[in-house]
Amino acid sequence: MIPMPRLISRSALALALMLGAAAIHADVLRVSAIPDEAPTELQRKFKPLGEYLEKETGLKVQFTPVSDYAAVVEGLAAKKIDLAWLGGFTFVQAKLRTGGEAMPIVQRAEDEVFTSKFIVPADSPVKSLSELKGKTFAFGSPSSTSGHLMPRFFLLKEGIDPDKDFKNIAFSGAHDATVAFVASGKVDAGVLNASVMDKLVEKGDANAKRVKVIATTPPYFDYNWTVRPGLDPALREKISQAFLKLDRANPAQRELMDLQRASKYVPTTAANYDGIERAARSAGLIK
Repeated sequence: MIPMPRLISRSALALALMLGAAAIHADVLRVSAIPDEAPTELQRKFKPLGEYLEKETGLKVQFTPVSDYAAVVEGLAAKKIDLAWLGGFTFVQAKLRTGGEAMPIVQRAEDEVFTSKFIVPADSPVKSLSELKGKTFAFGSPSSTSGHLMPRFFLLKEGIDPDKDFKNIAFSGAHDATVAFVASGKVDAGVLNASVMDKLVEKGDANAKRVKVIATTPPYFDYNWTVRPGLDPALREKISQAFLKLDRANPAQRELMDLQRASKYVPTTAANYDGIERAARSAGLIK
């Protein structure tokens, strides 16, 4: 069970030390993201977005990667991070940790209808979720919405209790790592977010070629950009408008949006994640 409301980790403490100096400078926008992919990929995706936000806000953008999801939640709660890329479940944790003061401001249109994909090795005879009983299985991070919470929730609705029906459960830590786990035979099956799976297939990833999808979850709300408690409302609005005016028809912005796998950004609210919170409570991941 993920303890709430306190989520303390070594990387949260490291984050506090790294961002401590920036905390006293009003001209710095401190940004982080849940580590749902490899650190090098997160940096590659964020670089043009950070440059764009610098132009739109007039602030220096400081991006700090972390090693686990809890560090981002603690960074927001301690006001060491101003803006964070969160999954739906991580947002719920941040909301609970901050007494409802962490505020989601925008999400990709794709995040309104997000899904997860269950995968097995390409040569596996398994064709359905029911055939996974008795198999070894990999989720992503324990705090991942698309790599753990919602797949677990939908498995339970299908009458499959991961803790009882799987031979063993592993947590890979990230979506691309789950594909590697399954491709190498480290586990019999796994689940990851559909967007990462699609991206790996599109770029011809070797591990993605060695797995196949056997099921896709129903849609749910997922990722968003969330601001910390107490962030100046004028800055919050400036950040929101920067995202909302991104346009794929603008050649200068298309690459940025491709990296974010976004067709467009839309406003979001905490209420959109009430279903995620109910699923987390139903699955016993929060009380």
